[in-house]
Amino acid sequence: MLTPRILALPVGTKATMIGVMASATGESRHFDVVVIGGGHAGAEAAWAAARMGVRTAMVTMQADAIGRMSCNPAIGGLGKGQMVREVDALGGLMGLAIDAAGIQFRMLNRSKGPAVWAPRAQADRDAYAAAVQRLLRDLSGLDIIEGTVEQIVTTRAAQTPDSGAKQRVTGVVLGDGSRLTCAAVVVTTGTFMRALMHCGRTQTEGGRVGEPSARGISACLSDLGFELARLKTGTPPRVHRDSLDYGRLEPQPGDAVPTPFSFLTEQIAQPQVNCWITYTNERTHALIRANLHQAPMYSGQIQSRGPRYCPSIEDKVVRFADKDRHQLFLEPEGYESERVYCNGISTSLPADVQAELVRTVPGLEDARVLQAGYAVEYDFVPTHQTRASLESKLVSGLFLAGQINGTSGYEEAAAQGLMAGINAARAVAGQTPVVLRRDQAYIGVMLDDLITAPPTEPYRMFTSRAEYRLHLRSDNADQRLTPIGRDLGLVDDVRWAKFRSKLEQIETLRALTARTSYQHRPLTDYLARPEASLDTLAAALGIHLAEPASRPGSDGHAIRTALEQVLIDARYKGYVARQKLQIERLQRLEAMPIPAGVNYAGMTDLRFEAREKFASIGPATLGQAGRISGITPADITVLWVYLTGRRVAS
Repeated sequence: MLTPRILALPVGTKATMIGVMASATGESRHFDVVVIGGGHAGAEAAWAAARMGVRTAMVTMQADAIGRMSCNPAIGGLGKGQMVREVDALGGLMGLAIDAAGIQFRMLNRSKGPAVWAPRAQADRDAYAAAVQRLLRDLSGLDIIEGTVEQIVTTRAAQTPDSGAKQRVTGVVLGDGSRLTCAAVVVTTGTFMRALMHCGRTQTEGGRVGEPSARGISACLSDLGFELARLKTGTPPRVHRDSLDYGRLEPQPGDAVPTPFSFLTEQIAQPQVNCWITYTNERTHALIRANLHQAPMYSGQIQSRGPRYCPSIEDKVVRFADKDRHQLFLEPEGYESERVYCNGISTSLPADVQAELVRTVPGLEDARVLQAGYAVEYDFVPTHQTRASLESKLVSGLFLAGQINGTSGYEEAAAQGLMAGINAARAVAGQTPVVLRRDQAYIGVMLDDLITAPPTEPYRMFTSRAEYRLHLRSDNADQRLTPIGRDLGLVDDVRWAKFRSKLEQIETLRALTARTSYQHRPLTDYLARPEASLDTLAAALGIHLAEPASRPGSDGHAIRTALEQVLIDARYKGYVARQKLQIERLQRLEAMPIPAGVNYAGMTDLRFEAREKFASIGPATLGQAGRISGITPADITVLWVYLTGRRVAS
């Protein structure tokens, strides 16, 4: 079989796939890990597995669609931005790609505390895909195969008390009949499994405009015994940039000094562009109400649940009838792109109604719609069938990541893909899986949420989901996770050296701060006051933060970054200390494992609902059991008594 290769043009140009050669029908080839799908989860899974030294294949329907942004070309946001920095700190690729392709960078929530500061960047859609493809292309140990997977091949598993799986993965069969043998498979099919797009009454098979549905995987997973369900997501119309009246729009600029996502990036050198703000009005809402009978969500054409936190404009008008306007963000899709993304009016109304709807909005009176919005229904695998490691319970060696687990968003997908790739590689090597805790990372919060409260609507990360968000800040993601990435083999020498240098600089400044006085009191005491600033700290230490010396790419930038860390740590020292005590109490619960094979049905002192939920989800620890929706402290007490009595079913 010939090895396919992708050659991508430099970032800033449209990615081009050259010389991908089809496999020879019927032939077989061996890999350690096979990743199905080339979206944000698939890219991270393939990146992680290959960098950890296992032979990896990515199978994707269109090689030149790897890393493509199906919806808004933007990365980050509240909770999401923190998670991207965590992916980067572990050695992932998303931060590197968005730093190369971002066209506007903003740090959200600057007026609030650092616990909720969240980086966000608008991307050049084509440049982002090109950056992801370039990173994967240059990665040794990874082959990219253009095609579809029609069958996941399994054999009977040698069951162990820890596993419980009756089957194990041995390979996949492609659409052309060729076979890839492997020890682990990561399924990252996004919104493509039996995907159906809706625009008014028009229904088209596909998970993205111009790209087909993946039907074989759904049938295969069903045959393997998985329960499947349906979810729905949507996207807004895109309009031509030259048809907007910018004089009637409110400009939204980026930050004067952009903050990179990756801890490796010294400077965002590319020019920044404006986004624009406008609002719907009563004319818009009246038009929507008059056409609700043509909206698939209201006509009964779509039955599945959509994202509560990213509703369609139809949902907004119905659910928030008291509001006389809704905010829209008009976001360019690239430097050279003529497309502007209308963030805030996701819709599946008929195309002609959408065109009329758009033109009721100030600044869009003459807008030309280049692509109508649409809704997508797709299959997913409810997560009561999945472990916190993202390995399935039914099939050993089969991992699931991204929207197949009921999540929404590029960032959630990337984080899952990274962890699935890590654990697939470790499974191949016979090593125990890595599961991040809720106090270690937003990634840990998300995975714990998915397992203990399986989503019935697309899951989205928010800072409010993290009870330890003061500890899980975007600025300290590297301190929390880079040592873990180093131990896993994901963090290379360059990243590790940069990380160590940063730590040394922070410790030097921290020691200097500890022995410095300011206004007749210890400087560390003063820094806890709300009026303390970075400039105050620098002046007290005799450090001059002159521009442009403090800009990214300069020695001054490194000093400024270290000073910010010292200031944040000093300001929140007391709060963080209290949170650490809470974390220690949590870890005592998490330290009590629940063995596989516990006979919950025989625990007659437990409520029937608790027995059912424990048996369905199979919590790995007492702490995880306590976070299952509907479980009471009394249930946990009964379970604790049972576990300490070591009564385990045979």
